Amino acid sequence: MSEQKDAHPKRKRPAHWPVVESENRSIIVFLTICSKDRQPILACEDAMLNLMKVWRASDHWAVGRFTIMPDHIHLFCSPGISPVRPLKTWIGHWRSQVARSWRTVEDKPLWQREYWDRQLWSGDSYSEKWHYVRNNPVRQGLVENADDWPYQGEIQELQWHD
Repeated sequence: MSEQKDAHPKRKRPAHWPVVESENRSIIVFLTICSKDRQPILACEDAMLNLMKVWRASDHWAVGRFTIMPDHIHLFCSPGISPVRPLKTWIGHWRSQVARSWRTVEDKPLWQREYWDRQLWSGDSYSEKWHYVRNNPVRQGLVENADDWPYQGEIQELQWHD
């Protein structure tokens, strides 16, 4: 057992694999992005409106469903233009735009350097991940019912096509 553990040490930084394009399959990526030092600064109306404004203005990637937690964001995104632009570039762009218009200087820097991304491979995977994300505030004890969490939504409907 220790051999297996040593052969696969815990990853300290996420691996960012390039998006795999397939002729008829949708590209949907699940992202998790944390605030710097996990500061609980994100779950508020100002932050949500700021994020949504920046996401809507970006055409490189489209944001679908999202949940904003106090110290991290879960979102689903899909390429907005072709050819597909690097996810890392788009994330850097919107994080920078949000930070520029952030309400308080004391909270800066806003973001951890790294983020977690995972390309989804089926409509079932998308549904399962959304169920997990949607219920995150309930698991954290912030609300009793997922529908009561005010910092979630959907900007564009991301369709799954096999």
